[in-house]
Amino acid sequence: MDFTSGLNDRQKEAVLSIDGPLLIIAGAGSGKTRVITHRIAHMLTQGIPQSSILALTFTNKAAREMSERVRELTKKKLSNLTVSTFHAFGVQILRKTIHLLPGYRDNFSIYDQADKNALIKECARELGMAPDTLDLWEIGNIFSSVKTFRHKWDGDTKIYEKLFHEYQEHLQLYNAVDFDDLIVRPIHILQENPEVLESYRERFRYVMVDEFQDTSMAQYRLMKILSETNRNICVVGDDDQSIYSWRGANYENIINFERDFPELTEIKLEQNYRSTGNILAAANGLIAHNTNRKEKELWTGTGYGNAIEIYYPENEQREAEFITTMIRMLKSRGEIEYHDVGVLIRTNSLSATLEDAFLNENIPYRISGGTSFFQRKEIKDLISYLRIMSNPDDDMNLLRIINTPRRGIGKRTLQRIQETAQKKNCSIYSAISALRYASDSGLGEKAQTDLSDFVSLIEYYREMVFTGKGIAKTVQSLVDAVQYWPYLIGEHQKNESTARWKYANICRFIEMIAQWEETQKEEGRKASVYDYLNRITLITRDDDQDDDDGKVNIMTIHAAKGLEFSLVFLAGVEAHLVPHARAVEEDPANLEEERRLFYVAITRAREKLYITSCRSRRNMRDVLVCEPSPFLTEIPEGLIEDHIGEDELSTEDAVEALSALRAKFASGS
Repeated sequence: MDFTSGLNDRQKEAVLSIDGPLLIIAGAGSGKTRVITHRIAHMLTQGIPQSSILALTFTNKAAREMSERVRELTKKKLSNLTVSTFHAFGVQILRKTIHLLPGYRDNFSIYDQADKNALIKECARELGMAPDTLDLWEIGNIFSSVKTFRHKWDGDTKIYEKLFHEYQEHLQLYNAVDFDDLIVRPIHILQENPEVLESYRERFRYVMVDEFQDTSMAQYRLMKILSETNRNICVVGDDDQSIYSWRGANYENIINFERDFPELTEIKLEQNYRSTGNILAAANGLIAHNTNRKEKELWTGTGYGNAIEIYYPENEQREAEFITTMIRMLKSRGEIEYHDVGVLIRTNSLSATLEDAFLNENIPYRISGGTSFFQRKEIKDLISYLRIMSNPDDDMNLLRIINTPRRGIGKRTLQRIQETAQKKNCSIYSAISALRYASDSGLGEKAQTDLSDFVSLIEYYREMVFTGKGIAKTVQSLVDAVQYWPYLIGEHQKNESTARWKYANICRFIEMIAQWEETQKEEGRKASVYDYLNRITLITRDDDQDDDDGKVNIMTIHAAKGLEFSLVFLAGVEAHLVPHARAVEEDPANLEEERRLFYVAITRAREKLYITSCRSRRNMRDVLVCEPSPFLTEIPEGLIEDHIGEDELSTEDAVEALSALRAKFASGS
């Protein structure tokens, strides 16, 4: 079978180049996955055994899709072909060889992030440190950087070196490894045991690495030592899409590869099969401002397409209204389906206003690359309080907030409450109400007082929310009464900025409720807490397993990498967000990665791209005056339709959208 049929010349060359080191620079939308899968299929037809091929990628989804496509091409089961993530391949090595590490046994455990944090806290206690004062996320990142050869101990991090060694010793004691160990432990075993290394080199004589620009130093070291003697290694990537340095990716691995395999063949895939000519010209013009890159020029044979349109809404509310109205209009015309649309944002903090607007318009959506605003812990806490005000017998939500913030109701008291609820066949709230004054409660005086205070709190705010005081005012009063801000400070003692960010979310939530109440009033409807809770139920269900087809995709730009949409909205393209001010302040060299990130965002669009840049944006209780992103000036002239002074659809468009909707509803479709 000819696996080069339908490929362009450069793709064919990549598929047919089997022996020796090969560097494939695959531009956005250039058919990278097709080339990889056809190359593997071609290798199999050339008599290379399945077991000799190792293909490494970054996600289980990518590995699964790659395997399925090769099986479809070859019509074979391919049970001996290894297509795997780096970490899964590391596990495969450790399952066979971990006994070669001192103190380790075959039945090892793999610790996830929660296990890792718990072990760091345990080690801190043993060293006499106060775990509650430690920033576990920061410490975990330091440990990861040291393990994976990214950083050495220095003046800023040396205070954690003793804790790190204690952590490593405990991992060994517990016969456990963490995710970083899944890469660095196999490297150690292979380097220290030549016969084991030789056996792996003998088996995997052909190695392929997908998304090569995302490899870390440790991952590069692993693939290098496996391929040093056979030299049959193919890496596929695009330095212009290297956007993960913050998690260890090193785009300079392309330079390292050229140094370590100087006899390599380089093939550039520049024909784009995704986007229109205008979108590609904008992307090319932007990324050309980066200096540390491989020269390439994406092109397409599909025509120029529509101009990129830029709007400048007054604020984030008007921005969200513009996006939802435009989606509604295009959907009513039959030009798009909801799943054709991607709304991309630089940070997940921008999703709240968008989500609220999508709720208002009853447009189905899903969140990727971050937590939905309504699923953030601090917001779920307040929603749980509202649910208990509307239905005190909701056991699940009551248990969530009975000790949030902490109010001294301990484990023994909770056990007694649950025993009483089971015995009386009643809700937990009813059991609390019964126990708080009962002489035979089996509880101490303080416990009964704490329970009584809790019931009084709920009853007071139940009355407040049902007597016309307003939901937003009730929630604000509750937040103050339970001292949620001091609670956040206590939870994040080492990182007050996290506490402030969470409190800003609370302020935004209260503001969203107030806006909804005002809309209800303007439309002559009563703003009921039941209606508000029903409104957000579909997106706050923990068990929401609905199919994501038929939903608009709201996601961070990082999460959008590898995806494509017919219609893309880039929201919040403002100077402090794109490029992100904090990233550039930390290291001016990050400016090029921020530009690569914007390049990735632009190249997600197939047919139409809208960009919005607000004139002002709320930040906690302040309103910031915004300037458009400087990256917009790097897009060549003539590609952009600039709607200066327009922050909403024209009257004609709005009338057309409304008429189309009315016609649709009248027809019953």
